[in-house]
Amino acid sequence: MTKKRINFFAAALLLLALFAASMNPARAGAAAPTIEVTWRTLDAPAAPMPPGLQSRLDSLAANEKLTVIVRLRQQANLPDGANLSRPARKRATVQALRTTADLTQRSLKTRLKFHLRQGKVSAFSSFWVFNGFAVTADADVIRELASHPDVLSILPDNVDVAPLSNAGAFTNPEANLTVVNAPALWANGISGQGVVVASMDTGVSLSHPDLAAQWRGGANSWYDPYGEHPTTPSDTHGHGTGTMGVILAGDGSGASLGLAPDAQWIAVKIFNDSGSATAAAIHNGYQWLLDPDGDPNTADAPDVVNNSWGFTSPGCFLDFEFDLQALRAAGIFPVFSAGNGGPGTMTSFSPANNPSAFAVGATDNADAIASLSSRGPTTCGGSTGVYPELTAPGVNIHILAPGGQFAYATGTSLAAPHVTGGLALLLSAYPGLSLAEQENALLNTAVDLGDPGPDDTYGYGRLDLLAAYNWLAVNVTPTALPTATPTASNTPTHTPTPTNTPTETPTPTDTPTPTSTSTETPLPTDTPTSTATSSPTPTYTAEPTYTPLPSPTATQPPKVLHIADLDGKAIRQTRYRWKAAVRIQVRDGQGKPVANAKVFAKWTLGVKGTPTCITNSNGVCWIRRSNIPNRVAKVRLTIIKVARWNYTYNPLLNTDPDGSSNGRIIVIKRP
Repeated sequence: MTKKRINFFAAALLLLALFAASMNPARAGAAAPTIEVTWRTLDAPAAPMPPGLQSRLDSLAANEKLTVIVRLRQQANLPDGANLSRPARKRATVQALRTTADLTQRSLKTRLKFHLRQGKVSAFSSFWVFNGFAVTADADVIRELASHPDVLSILPDNVDVAPLSNAGAFTNPEANLTVVNAPALWANGISGQGVVVASMDTGVSLSHPDLAAQWRGGANSWYDPYGEHPTTPSDTHGHGTGTMGVILAGDGSGASLGLAPDAQWIAVKIFNDSGSATAAAIHNGYQWLLDPDGDPNTADAPDVVNNSWGFTSPGCFLDFEFDLQALRAAGIFPVFSAGNGGPGTMTSFSPANNPSAFAVGATDNADAIASLSSRGPTTCGGSTGVYPELTAPGVNIHILAPGGQFAYATGTSLAAPHVTGGLALLLSAYPGLSLAEQENALLNTAVDLGDPGPDDTYGYGRLDLLAAYNWLAVNVTPTALPTATPTASNTPTHTPTPTNTPTETPTPTDTPTPTSTSTETPLPTDTPTSTATSSPTPTYTAEPTYTPLPSPTATQPPKVLHIADLDGKAIRQTRYRWKAAVRIQVRDGQGKPVANAKVFAKWTLGVKGTPTCITNSNGVCWIRRSNIPNRVAKVRLTIIKVARWNYTYNPLLNTDPDGSSNGRIIVIKRP
């Protein structure tokens, strides 16, 4: 059997991968009180099993059994999220996946039960996150499945993982957060409130004081598919604890380590205590994320999921593409580490290079690419964009460690959580964002590094959360902050693995074969051929293909604006009152005045207020404050942001030629 090796992407980590190809969007619409579920039947390849698995079957003893993952040709069409609330979209997605599996798996289930009674199958379980099975059977049954007309492919279940770590002393933890401008959002009261993030990793240590308070809690907030820690979050390795800390750790250490400290977390422990994993466990993890409590009517799915793992060797493996498409259809953003295969080109890793994943490479705090960060290009599964999509800090990142300890680590495993935590901040400010809006905000505002425009080293550039927040202020309609978050469930958690689960763990005996090219052909697209009707809910229509908004290129320089000058003056009004006035000038990246830019500011010290002004054709506007009492010796005006359609505000460019301010804050003294 072919063994797919995987290792962590953290302190030099990469970790595992495993399943499926092209599943297509959904049908959704509003019809009568019935739900029409459609699926497409994909063309099966000539060889449904990879050569390594064929060889493994040939070497099996007469009574020896092997666990494999079986994918069916019928895969659900997923619902369109347009005109649906996020809870409704999630319900529709789960309904489409479950119904497709229920109606198309019956024939194979009957056959597998027959072989179970014969003793030729020791266990099998069905999936609905993609349409398929995990089957533990002898060689004859596996070959029979490979020839079944409903079977698309059969892949090995077992993977060999080798987690690596890079622990050391705890030092200043704030530099990486400042680089991506997270503190600027905190200053506006945005810290992840109302957002739930998920981790697919080695688990999370609930004993760490900087994470315990943020766990959502309840049976729908932790899932261990191996059953080693069935009710309480745990992490015997430390990798998952470290990545979750970057996302939302508190400041119990006396320093801020996480981007979104007021977000909540849930987690799936996809690696067992010995550090190994199976394809079935990963699929079950994604399936659980879609519906943690088993009730699609409750809003307990996460908003974004962090995946700091991948295959140990570069290449294209679409094992999890169906799962990722299901997450996206349900409105869950899948963030992945790009991999630690650099500095060479064509070193992309799966699943990060799958069409439905969002890959993040690593930079240091000076915006230089980390040598180990994987690079493109890649066309895995028909991908046409750059690889990675984005970069974020991933060098000497200060992280949490189990047992209440602290460490530092380097790798793209630490870069991905910056994007996950950053999305939690943006969703906290704009709770109704679609996945397309989230992705566009990240890509269109990234700090361009390396060659002008998107490239296969830095992607679209380095994450800039303040710029993304300002872009959203102009490009989306603000939504009020939520007043409540999804609550923990104290009812028994949904277990996505059916009762007849595998009873043995095969031990691979050969060496890994993944290379820089894929042995699997991306699944072809075709049209739905089957329809099923079940009861009450609306009819679904096809989901449009997502296309990101245009991003700056070499021929389209980024449109940025900044404060070019702040001048203040104090004016006596009466014997007991005075007023302050500030002249603000806004210019673009070429130094030209920007008209119709809206400046947002804040008065502090002796007065309060959040004034705004709009620049004229000379890029100038005034903010004034009258009737300031004599007892107030000075006032301060702070520029919060500057917004204009099709421009990005970059506060790092702010200047003040006469030195009366720092380009963002000006203090005016009583006359």
